[in-house]
Amino acid sequence: MSLRSSFLHGRSALVCGAALLLACCASAQNYPLTPDSMEQTGVPKGAVYQYKFESRKVFPGTVRDYWVYVPYQYDPRKEACLMVFQDGGGYQSRTGGFRVPVVFDNLIQKGEMPVTIAIMVNPGVVPAPKPDALPRYNRTYEYDALTDDYSRFLIEELIPEVQKSYTITSGDWAIGGASSGGICAFTAAWERPDKFSRVLSFIGSFTNLRGGHIYPSLIRKSEPRPVKVFLQENAGDQDIYSGSWPIGNSDVYAALKFARYDAKYEVGEGGHDGRHGTAIFPEALKWLWAGYPKPIKTPIYTPQPVIEVLDPFVGWESLWNRHNLIPSVIPSEAGGIASDTEGTIYVAYTAVGLIEKWTAGREQSTFARNVGDWSALACAGGERLWAVDSKKDRLWVFNSKGKPEARMRGRGAVSVVGRPDGSALVLCSKSRLVWSVTPKGEWKKMGEVAAGATGITLTPDQSLLIVSQADPGVTAFSYQIAPDRTLAHEQAYFDVYTRYGAASSGAQGMVTDTDGRLYLASAAGIQVFDQAGRVIGIIRGPGETHLQTVEGASLPKGGEVLPVGLDGSRGPKRPNSSVQALAFGIASRNVLFVVADGRLYRRLMRVKGVCPAEAPIRPKEPRL
Repeated sequence: MSLRSSFLHGRSALVCGAALLLACCASAQNYPLTPDSMEQTGVPKGAVYQYKFESRKVFPGTVRDYWVYVPYQYDPRKEACLMVFQDGGGYQSRTGGFRVPVVFDNLIQKGEMPVTIAIMVNPGVVPAPKPDALPRYNRTYEYDALTDDYSRFLIEELIPEVQKSYTITSGDWAIGGASSGGICAFTAAWERPDKFSRVLSFIGSFTNLRGGHIYPSLIRKSEPRPVKVFLQENAGDQDIYSGSWPIGNSDVYAALKFARYDAKYEVGEGGHDGRHGTAIFPEALKWLWAGYPKPIKTPIYTPQPVIEVLDPFVGWESLWNRHNLIPSVIPSEAGGIASDTEGTIYVAYTAVGLIEKWTAGREQSTFARNVGDWSALACAGGERLWAVDSKKDRLWVFNSKGKPEARMRGRGAVSVVGRPDGSALVLCSKSRLVWSVTPKGEWKKMGEVAAGATGITLTPDQSLLIVSQADPGVTAFSYQIAPDRTLAHEQAYFDVYTRYGAASSGAQGMVTDTDGRLYLASAAGIQVFDQAGRVIGIIRGPGETHLQTVEGASLPKGGEVLPVGLDGSRGPKRPNSSVQALAFGIASRNVLFVVADGRLYRRLMRVKGVCPAEAPIRPKEPRL
């Protein structure tokens, strides 16, 4: 199969991959190559090897060619850097396209980039099942979608295969591509900045081919990553059904600069072609690798609203290895989590009937043992703890000593919120009902809520009930609580961000702060909403490599400084883990405790959380 037939897709005017790169050479006189793109006398040549690869995990059934460039200076006793290129057939040549082997030879020899192995990989193709049928071309599926699939394919399948033969660093890898391969490079780093931290994108397809048009907004709202980005675009690039390439690239660059990323943007003449990109390729690589081996820094001093709520100097701390009270059953998954008026944290562990108590978030003790399969907790006035045992459909009330005060039928309860008078609001998802329940077991129906409800919480003034929803999960609902404790005036009020391709946002637990912001646990991390229901920030979920403490940074005054990895524990296998539950803890209530993938973490914040068991708080009016 020819490169051209592999890379051209549909009936659009979009020219892609290797066909684009080969086409650029015919008009190269407009942008002449520099000596760094030409073979030089006395410069030793690296070797290029071609292989085939069949994916069995992330893109099962796909086969693809890939090439590995190994520099002359490579020493198997030392770790080499790594750079990955999409549409590999347009990069591996010494006489056409970007001429990766030639440019790498020259720059490595001059010390203008480190000794770097390049993997140049084609998109996958599922071979046709019979002679008169077409293969399935995976290029746009792999490259244009805003998922972590392609980064997982590289990290979990292809790169380990190359590492069998070559010694490569464990991270700070570079990745690049053109057109759909350009946005693909950015997405790989966006999803896995722990591995890919240097991005090179030529005429990147930041349009709505498969959701890429949202990146400018997503970059502005999301917690910054340690990523360095070089963007190149042509002023006359295409404007088609999915959007405008010049506008898309310009908006992405503006967002990166707003969020204070280390980013560079070069604009050339021409259309959707690689003439300008090929000419500046060596200079782009020099900029991308400048300062190596010093790691890429996470932007700290940014005007993003998300930085107003989290402390960017301190990352997530895993508390998992401190759970030593039940060594015979570890690992057991954490479930519900709650905070009382003193900032004490209560954590329930499913399947083992254990509730832990973390006084001031530090001193650990057993609160209750062997009493239920707890999925949700809530603190209420009178030093009471409400607990939902969804497996046995029971609702329990504990006193301050961990002794049960009451047991009652749960009626399908999945979420609970405590009240200052010791009662609780209980969500029963299957019946779609919310109840007001007293410790004596008196149930009063408040009203019916949206289908698929997963969690409830109160606004700081306790006048509104907020209901998260799993299916379809694109909104969270707001209900006014009338004086007789019935629900009124339903609105799909909160615009919940859902990851591309996901059937649900995974919305679950929620908490609020004293300024009225809502924090919602979801598959995309912790989504922060203003009072008007808009997503203003997305905090990444905990991960073992995400957000280390910034060296040499001056810490802000006030609050408690929590070191990253104080216990030396390891986090979940996948960074940005899905968050299920959350609560503000310690006396000042400026530490956010979360359960992610069944494990417990905490992080210092710049806000103060609200405990519904306390008297109502009236926040300032929102900006509309």
